[in-house]
Amino acid sequence: MTRDITTRILHADRLGPVEHGAVLKPLHIATAYGYGTAEELTAVFQGQQSGHVYGRQGNPTTAALETKISLMEDAVGTVCFATGMAAICSTMMALLKQGDHVVASQYLFGNTASWMNTLTQLGCEVSLVDATDAANVRQALRPNTRMVFVETVANPRTQVADLAGIGKLCTEREVLYIVDSTMSTPALFQPKAVGASLVLHSLSKSICGHGNALGGSISDTGLFDWSKYPHLLPAYRKGPAPGWGLLQIRKKGLRDMGATLSSEHGHRIAAGAETLPLRMARACDNARALAQWLQAQPLVSKVHYPGLASHAQHARAKELFKDFGALLAFETVEGVDPFDVLNALELVIKSSHLGDNRTLAIPVARTIFWEMGAEQRESMDIADSLIRVSVGIEAQADLLDDFKQAFEKLSRK
Repeated sequence: MTRDITTRILHADRLGPVEHGAVLKPLHIATAYGYGTAEELTAVFQGQQSGHVYGRQGNPTTAALETKISLMEDAVGTVCFATGMAAICSTMMALLKQGDHVVASQYLFGNTASWMNTLTQLGCEVSLVDATDAANVRQALRPNTRMVFVETVANPRTQVADLAGIGKLCTEREVLYIVDSTMSTPALFQPKAVGASLVLHSLSKSICGHGNALGGSISDTGLFDWSKYPHLLPAYRKGPAPGWGLLQIRKKGLRDMGATLSSEHGHRIAAGAETLPLRMARACDNARALAQWLQAQPLVSKVHYPGLASHAQHARAKELFKDFGALLAFETVEGVDPFDVLNALELVIKSSHLGDNRTLAIPVARTIFWEMGAEQRESMDIADSLIRVSVGIEAQADLLDDFKQAFEKLSRK
């Protein structure tokens, strides 16, 4: 029987035995784990027996979260990290070598774009392309291209990548395809459906949802043939080939880099994940209503939201996603300072976070994209007046009323 995602998440912790019959996996804080015999300890170390040996590689609490995320993504396995950026950096450090080539979207989130720059300093080549058209990715591929990295929906301008086209291309070329699905979440989309090899999440965002924990994850969909990947070490070519890539990510990425997800944060994320589909449904409804309202305002020049028919990739988003997400951005007309808009809002919180239950907003060019400079912002279509809004689950009438009163203040001014 195939059950709904909400049901699967709620009952994920009870797929195996849980201590004392608890319905939620308990919080484990131990750093080390002991065994009755040296043979048992050795078997766990060598991967011949399941178990935990040292907290840096995870514990029963974070392992339960990994199982939950694997269920959400229909994946063969998941590795969790301290943050989403830790998941990105550790995965690439574990799988890439000097001289490798990576193709990535030119509309990447600011910190991810910064990492791509660091990657070039470590001897890898990176080509940034307009990923809304798979033809641009095809043109950028080289014999030494090891992976293609895209986001489902770009933050903050909401461009939707040609996910299916790129997936088909990567399958044909046998190139690793990594999809950051943070903005879509498993409630709206499974990247496995478009051929993704690995699925990335910043768990700090919508999956947690409550703004009280940091975390990241990488999930293996089971679609990539790891026996053909050249950089897997002999030590990790054990057992069935589908597990090789994730094993190297856990050992050379998580273990060696040390970006371990704490059990406390893992516990909070796992609890937050239980209501993900319910929260996303409410947030998507709010975002759609707000985007439609903003589009009619004379002080707004542009609204960027995949749910609007005016969005360049609206048809694609409608085909791929169950709904259009909780992220939108808008630009004010000339003469209207985004600071004035934000300062006039009373309910909306001025914050850099995303995927919170509360609605958050930020002036993009002068904060999270300030460091990259005007030239790169222009290449990413980041206008100076752009305001990003991460829409929450407030009562829709209250949210719209807050924007209405703010715009009325600006109009009088």
